[in-house]
Amino acid sequence: MSGHSKWHNIQAKKGKADAARGKIFTKLGRELLIAVKEGGPDPAGNSKLKNVIAKCKAANMPNDTINNAIRKASTSNENYEEITYEGYGPNGVAVIVEAATDNKNRTAADVRHAFDKSGGNLGTTGCVSYMFNKKGVIVIEKASTDMDEDELMMLALDAGAEDFVASEEIYEITTDPADFSAVREKLEEAGFEFLEAQVQMVPTTTVSLDEKGAEKMERLIERLEDLDDVSNIYHNWEE
Repeated sequence: MSGHSKWHNIQAKKGKADAARGKIFTKLGRELLIAVKEGGPDPAGNSKLKNVIAKCKAANMPNDTINNAIRKASTSNENYEEITYEGYGPNGVAVIVEAATDNKNRTAADVRHAFDKSGGNLGTTGCVSYMFNKKGVIVIEKASTDMDEDELMMLALDAGAEDFVASEEIYEITTDPADFSAVREKLEEAGFEFLEAQVQMVPTTTVSLDEKGAEKMERLIERLEDLDDVSNIYHNWEE
């Protein structure tokens, strides 16, 4: 996702998330399953699970749903593999797709089809990832807190954050991946709720598109989001 520009309309994003909530929860349930399989069902000793739980809460997944998914994962025989695809959208926009699948051939074909149908093309491993940095990103809606901006900035920086950006509607906090959990937990302890909280790929440069290119890029993102196996989509389109 291309930085905090994607948060220019909080209400529109919330509406879209509400409409797709069932699919989002299914995908998050798969991420919980993978985390439990890798490190066990106790988040206290499983940092990956702890981070996925934070992502679930940012997506407004109820605690009961999270706990039920963790319990189910503890006894599940399902196995998913995490795979990353790289490619190009219209006008050379760099796109990274993270997926969790039990059938690599199916997922690769579905992702390739989404690129082809949208005027893009799937590339080889490493073809665009050099244009991104892995960062922890925490987004807080301004309207959700009464804390003074400077006070929140100092709280985040003291906890280990690398950067703090305030825009019209949100605060965006960036961390090194190794410091993400510590910063997130410090903010949780202070009572903050998040619009987003996860380690993700952040572009180092962005690409602008004309109206036709933007329409193609939107279709590509929608087609990828519709795929059950796709967990995350990152790109350097400046929306």
